[in-house]
Parts: sequence; structure tokens; C-alpha cells
Amino acid sequence: MSCLLTIDTSLETALLCISRNGELLKSSSNHSQKDHASWLQPALEKLLKDTGVSFSDLNAIAVVAGPGSYTGLRVGMASAKGLCYALKVPLILLDNLYVLAASYLHHNDKGIICPMIDARRMEVFTAVYDSSKNKLMAPVALVLEPDSFDKWINMEPLFFIGTGAAKYKVLLKSANAFFPEWQPGAIDFVRIAQEMYDKGEFAELAYAEPFYVKAFYDPAKAKS
Repeated sequence: MSCLLTIDTSLETALLCISRNGELLKSSSNHSQKDHASWLQPALEKLLKDTGVSFSDLNAIAVVAGPGSYTGLRVGMASAKGLCYALKVPLILLDNLYVLAASYLHHNDKGIICPMIDARRMEVFTAVYDSSKNKLMAPVALVLEPDSFDKWINMEPLFFIGTGAAKYKVLLKSANAFFPEWQPGAIDFVRIAQEMYDKGEFAELAYAEPFYVKAFYDPAKAKS
């Protein structure tokens, strides 16, 4: 029997989930990105109380490691690592792009999937996966161009999903490109965290860090 806590503070909406054996017990969310840090601990205490789960019941902590907001990723990672150290339980690192692709395939099961997370202007965090969830292109920060995905666009239907997909829709004109609205739900994060737990896919706690994809840009340092 496994009881997991899943934390996601990487994007606009933060998510906390308590699950047991892959079944979602309860989740909590916050839609004000600037308040993720202050929301997290009180929300966790309430979630544990509402589910009747104690800290000592937790067998692992899963956290979305990236890509996403630099500050949000640090908030989630610090909380997850702190809990793992205190509780002496393993840490599971979730990849936002993989969660997007895997959740879509779980419900639709077709085509090549290109998850996209908005990185402002015409840049996105993106990757490419086949219908078996194999990685065809590793995660990258990419400035979108009409021909960015020519390598795959003629192979089979290509599905662009996530917060960054809408702005690519105006650039790419292809009968083989589709832009379904899709965002993973709490149960998708829970299912993937459980799969990783069952396989023993744990991070080395001392060395785990956010998956930024690209280096943090500090305007103050740039000027100096």
C-alpha cells in the first residue's frame, strides 16, 4: 500500500494531491500564481486533515520539477525536499511536458504529441513524444517558427497541446496539425506519480533540483 503527496507549483495554477494506491483521495488548488508560496503549507495541513492522512502515512513525495515558472519550481522543490528529509521518504520528480503528453495519450491514445508550455512571446518549453510515450525530441526552450516541427508533421497526425499551443496555431498551417484543448487533471498527476513509485523511479534527494530547461535570466546581473 502506498500513500503519496503530489505537489505542483510550476505554473499559474498550483495543485496538491493526496492519493493512495493510485486513487486520488482529495486535491486542492490555487489560482493566484503570486500566492503559491504562502498557500502551500496551510493548504497541505488542511488536505491532510480532510483526508485523515498523517505525515507518517506518506510513502513518497512527488513534485513537478519543471519546466515552468522559476519561482514556482523553487517553491515546490524546496517544500518537497524538506518533507522528504524530515519524513525519510523518497522523492519523485515529475516532468511537466511528459505529464501533458502522457495524460493526453491515456485518454486519447493516438498520434504524435507535442506538449507546449508558454514561455512568453513566441517561445515555448516543448518536447515531442510518439503514441507509446517515447521521447522523439528532448525538452527544449524553442522560439516557434512555421517549420519547427517539419521533421514529424508528415509522419502522422501531430497534436499540439498545452498553454503554448494556441500561439503556434496562428503560425502553422497543415492538415496534419491539430490543436485540441487539453490540460491534465489531478488524477493524471496522481496516476503518473504512482507509476513512477511502483517502478522505483526516485531522485537522489541531495542532488535533486528544478528542471528549468534554460538558464535563469537575471536583469540585474545582465546589466552589471
